Order: sequence, then C-alpha cells, then structure tokens
Amino acid sequence: MCRKLTIGRRIGAQWQKAPPRRRRTQSGRSGYTLTEVLVASALLMTAIVPILKGLTSVHVHSVTIERKTRSLTLAQAKLDEIKARSVYDYTNNFTENNKSLDGSYLCAVKDGAVNANLRSIAVAVGYDANGNNALGGGEVLVTLETLIARRW
Repeated sequence: MCRKLTIGRRIGAQWQKAPPRRRRTQSGRSGYTLTEVLVASALLMTAIVPILKGLTSVHVHSVTIERKTRSLTLAQAKLDEIKARSVYDYTNNFTENNKSLDGSYLCAVKDGAVNANLRSIAVAVGYDANGNNALGGGEVLVTLETLIARRW
C-alpha cells in the first residue's frame, strides 16, 4: 500500500502543511521579481486583447440590430398610416422620397397601381449614416410591401 507524501512539519501528534515559500530579497523583504511581474503582465495582455476585440464586435452588432429594429418599427407605423389614409382617400398618391421619420431615420414610399381597385405600396426605411438626408443603397435597412384594395 502506497502512502501519500506530505510536505510539512509535525507539531505534536499532528502534521501541519508547510506555508508556501516566498522569495526573499537581499534586504530581507519578500515579493516578486521583475521577471515574474513582466511574464504575468504579458500573459494578462495576451488574454485581454481578444476579449476587448470581442466586446468591440458585440457592440457594433448590437448597434446594427438596434437600427434595424427601429427601422422596422418606423416602417410598420408608416405602412399603418398609409392604410388608414387609404380608407378615406384611395385616389391619393402616397409616394414620398427621403422623408425624415425620427431623427436620422429616413423613409421612401413607392405607390403603384396594380389595377383600378388594387394598389401596391412599398415602404423603405433606413438610417442616414452619412447625413446627406437621402437614402442610399447601403442605408436602407427595412423594406415592407403590401397591397391595398379599394374598400367601397
């Protein structure tokens, strides 16, 4: 049967574990050497850099998702407004270009007739990233399309 080797000292009838050894400098004070501090710092930096890169990419994606969600909400509200207006004034043309909805969010509405009693409405909403008050191709985040029929 093998016994486990324990490093320590015997006090009376019991064994006590030895305290961890600390290096003592020439002046008698204990502490870490410069090499140990530099190695620990290097290891810490190599661990923190990927974490910070991950946090940065998460922040960029969360801003993109927030803009798409806000664009979708604004597009649905604009489409509901057009549907409500079409009940009482079906013959009105609903086409709009670069209309400001909420701060930097812009809207473009296309209105096309399918036949005398049916119209096609497309609402495109996006975030005006470059600030020129015009929706470019890369700025459109959400496009909703629907058909509106004449009610009476």
